Amino acid sequence: MLNTLNFRHLYYFWVIAREGSIAQASDHLDLAPQTLSGQLASFETALGGALFERAHRRLQLTELGRTVFAHAEEMFSIADQLCQEVQGELTDRPLPLSVGVSASIHKLIAFHLIEPALGLAREVRLSCRTGDTEDLLRDLSRHHLDVLITDRVPSIDVQSPWFLHELGESGIGLFAAPALADRLAPGFPGSLDGQPFLAIHQQAPYWKALTRWFTERGIRPRVRAEIDDSALIKVFGRQGEGVFAAPMLVADEVCRQYEVVCLGTVETVTDRFFAISRSGRPLHAAVAAICHQRLGRPFDASKKANQTAH
Repeated sequence: MLNTLNFRHLYYFWVIAREGSIAQASDHLDLAPQTLSGQLASFETALGGALFERAHRRLQLTELGRTVFAHAEEMFSIADQLCQEVQGELTDRPLPLSVGVSASIHKLIAFHLIEPALGLAREVRLSCRTGDTEDLLRDLSRHHLDVLITDRVPSIDVQSPWFLHELGESGIGLFAAPALADRLAPGFPGSLDGQPFLAIHQQAPYWKALTRWFTERGIRPRVRAEIDDSALIKVFGRQGEGVFAAPMLVADEVCRQYEVVCLGTVETVTDRFFAISRSGRPLHAAVAAICHQRLGRPFDASKKANQTAH
């Protein structure tokens, strides 16, 4: 089979699957759509089955297509990383690194998760982009990003083009502006019942656990705003608009930067952090440095919380 596999056809198929249509793949490859369609048909004939089916004017992978794409994704990702490494070594240029960061992750945590890549002996030229996890995943699959740092686990199975690397976790604390904190401190956490609360986007993994924690204690905070940005939610909190949750790993920095007070910790609720790459064994040295780390506790300020809620 290996002797008859046309790797150029495999590459064309991979680009079509990545771009989502023959027209977009044609632009990327600078080939006529008719030529690309013919190459795809030849590849499907060689494999003995259809790789795509049409759905809403877009091409959707068949079961065979998903299997082939998963292998092609890893093959060409590794080849791309190898080319970057070799080219960089030969030219002595900085190693380019493009990182996506989910908007819901606290920026100080994002920095510490990226920091190992900046500590390499070789200079790294870093590009960071924040946004919605699903949008960033699409950019990762299209090779616009080298790695994604997120607190949300996408649907990943044996046919997915991504690899998940767990980096660490943090307990969650509840914070408020001083005047609001002084009013809520007596009777905490029961005092939160009916009080304004600033919610991270309700798709955030720890939100359901936090909601369950409230429900178990008969607490019904009044959600005043839903904000899917870690920095913006703290700005609202600093202005006294409501209580908000944040990782205890950065509690000291949150209190210092936003002039808020930690009311207490929620020990049964944690926020987990992940790196998502296109390869299970990244050759890109900076991506490997991010994916292979395990977040420690040097920024854990939980012992300094005013009160612990059990």
